Amino acid sequence: MTEFDEAIALSDPGQGGEAPGGELTRTAHLPEGWLIGGAINGGVLMALGVRAMSEALAADGGGADVLAFTAHFLSASQAGPATVTPEVLRVGRTMSTAQASIHQRDEGKGPVERVRMMATFGDLAAFSEPVHRQQPPPVLPPPDQCISASDGPKEMLETIRILSRLDIRLDPATAGFGLGAPSLEGELRGWIRFIDGREPDLLSLPFVVDAFPPVAFDLGAMGWAPTIEFTGHVRALPAPGWLRVRLTTTNVAGGLMEEDCVVWDSTDRVVAQSRQLAGVRMPSA
Repeated sequence: MTEFDEAIALSDPGQGGEAPGGELTRTAHLPEGWLIGGAINGGVLMALGVRAMSEALAADGGGADVLAFTAHFLSASQAGPATVTPEVLRVGRTMSTAQASIHQRDEGKGPVERVRMMATFGDLAAFSEPVHRQQPPPVLPPPDQCISASDGPKEMLETIRILSRLDIRLDPATAGFGLGAPSLEGELRGWIRFIDGREPDLLSLPFVVDAFPPVAFDLGAMGWAPTIEFTGHVRALPAPGWLRVRLTTTNVAGGLMEEDCVVWDSTDRVVAQSRQLAGVRMPSA
């Protein structure tokens, strides 16, 4: 089992107990290796929720491939035990819908909800072809000519522990923030893959769309950019190999920004896209 699969592993249905609404809960353990600062990466949580919903729908005869999902982040998740409660909302002929919530025990407060998700599932193959129009991938130098995130400042690597599990190579044209010279264009481009060799699949895409450094880095805002709401679309099964990622933002105001992400696989096919609303602390200058 790879590190990512361990991070989103779930107990057997029912072993976590029963939620107040009667749904069967499942338990998980969020490892410290997927921390960003003091919080677990949101993409790990979304992949965990998608997995729980997919398996609940499959048990009810619904399509198990995620097509679209939303996530609202209610509080920061910590490393350690978590409870995941999936609920099947509708099983249809071509598309089915489910929701899931992730809770953790907060000392002195009892169970605290971390994330609430809703997603639509179906047979992805039926919705992947034919391709009539798609966004072309950005032109990037090959990975070995890009800037490895593992070469970042020591303090950044210690704070963003997730970087030790990913092989991220940034286009030098958008990596100036690492030298204190961001382009201020509001764009990051680069390559990504798991460092342990795990190939991309449908379950990893809800993670990948939230795995890159925040696009706010290219605006000189080097602090944490907490996600408030996240919407993702899965468009096709990714081919093995590097994934190409482009992040952009066009609206930053009042301490909030949108971040758009598009992911292409090794065949230049768009396999996932997303938009999130996130907090940002812009430099005073």
